[in-house]
Amino acid sequence: MVNDSAESNTGNSHTVGIWQVNKDRLASMQQRIANMPRILSGSAGKSSCSIFKVPQSFIDVNGRCYFPYIVSVGPYHHGDSRLLMIEEHKWRFLGALLKRRRINLEDLLRAVQPLEARARECYSADIHFSVDEFVEILTVDGCFVIELFRKFGGIVAFQADDPLLSVSWIYSFLLRDLIRLENQIPFFVLQCLFDLTEPPGEEPGPSLQTLALRFFNNILQRSDETVEKFGNLAGKHILDLLRSSFIPADYEEPRERKFMGTHVIHCISKLRRAGIRLKASEEDSFLVVRFRRGAIEMPKIAVDDFMYSFLLNCVAYEQCYRCCSKHMTTYATLLDCLINTAKDVEYLIDKNIVENYFGTDAELARFVNNLGKDVSFDIDSCYLSELFNEVNDYYDNHWHVQWASFKYTYFNTPWSFISALAAFVLLILTVAQTYFTVVSYVRPAN
Repeated sequence: MVNDSAESNTGNSHTVGIWQVNKDRLASMQQRIANMPRILSGSAGKSSCSIFKVPQSFIDVNGRCYFPYIVSVGPYHHGDSRLLMIEEHKWRFLGALLKRRRINLEDLLRAVQPLEARARECYSADIHFSVDEFVEILTVDGCFVIELFRKFGGIVAFQADDPLLSVSWIYSFLLRDLIRLENQIPFFVLQCLFDLTEPPGEEPGPSLQTLALRFFNNILQRSDETVEKFGNLAGKHILDLLRSSFIPADYEEPRERKFMGTHVIHCISKLRRAGIRLKASEEDSFLVVRFRRGAIEMPKIAVDDFMYSFLLNCVAYEQCYRCCSKHMTTYATLLDCLINTAKDVEYLIDKNIVENYFGTDAELARFVNNLGKDVSFDIDSCYLSELFNEVNDYYDNHWHVQWASFKYTYFNTPWSFISALAAFVLLILTVAQTYFTVVSYVRPAN
């Protein structure tokens, strides 16, 4: 009996005695408290931080669209074994630049080194490279990007049979890799290297911004005037520069939030039944969307692999960076509202609003729906809030809906119109026959 009691007291000693803390566990916990976050560093909340690791929820939806395929730029994907092919050409480009400009590699490193701490704060994740390693990455990658812009901009000639030019598939992947959010270098680092490697004593050539936009304009096909006017546009990095060039000056977001009870609009099929049309418009940017006289006016947008990557990375950037506008997120939400099925995509193609180089209409519809997944923005403060309200007010107008539904039912196709016309003629003949029958009965002929 005594032994049972002793065993019971021993078994429950942790409830009645003083719990002995495991010293190793305690030391481990204290170490973790002292450690700074690495995946989302303390600088991620600062306005200076503009290059982010893409949230896992976006990666789960859109896969590898945020990761480079052939070239790494910056520290996040440096050393990836899949990207070694272009890594070798970076050094070839750097050697040609040093030889052409007759400057020392040491001069480039010395110019970048004072920017190292400021550049490190631009990345949301902890950079595990040392100061010297990080300066090397910024210098080599930055010079490679600048030389690409110069070569494709016609400022510097390509070497004969340069594989980066002669192998056609490489260029399309370079275009997409240079606008991936995780694959960026701060623009002030690029500007420093650009200024240092400009030929002295010559007339100033195109700015770095102009060369960058010309590089991407080979696929975007915007007018030369549109590209040239952004020669002094500010950007945090290349992705932000290209994104900012699409934002019209008079399409700013409301500075003060006003609760207007704004709601997103219906899909195309429902809007059409309410008499709301979509028509193509001529604008420099696809972001310029208007609603006038019962029609949503939208500029044409060509959706291909590049635009696919560009929109995805712009939305990810706007979701991560608190100090930028949400124009691309708003436009993505608009497309997500309008497009539910392949039929909606087909209608936009018929109206010359969308050019589909991406895949089938169903694949494009799926991409648009994924584009709007897991994004958050203030609909009352977005640049299209007034348009959303105007479209919804028009949609809720009872007379518009009734009349539009009648036209959609009976006049949407030639066959429905012929059927309606035949029914109307038959109704007139039936009424006429009834009228003359009644008249002949009431007033028989003499």
